[in-house]
Amino acid sequence: MAWTQQEINDCISACKRKAATDVQFRQKLLENPGEAIRELSGKEIPAGFRIKVLESDPEYDATFVLPPPVSGNLSDKDLDNVTGGSFLCPVEVCAANACGYDK
Repeated sequence: MAWTQQEINDCISACKRKAATDVQFRQKLLENPGEAIRELSGKEIPAGFRIKVLESDPEYDATFVLPPPVSGNLSDKDLDNVTGGSFLCPVEVCAANACGYDK
């Protein structure tokens, strides 16, 4: 059975709350997140779905996850536009074409 986005959000919140006070659950979440989530939610994680849980390090003020790198290369013209302050997103680089750039 598939998870809805709301179920995912609720599960993440529940995991954070429980991991804040339950040392054993926290360790299980770090070592085997799929099993910990299944135990907490009662729902199976889809086969092949991989989860990585990171623990905040108190020595740092912030922890964040980088998005995957964008595939493709910028042309010399595009690089010139970036350095000149007027960059247009080439469709090859921005597969989603979120900016609406049209070749």
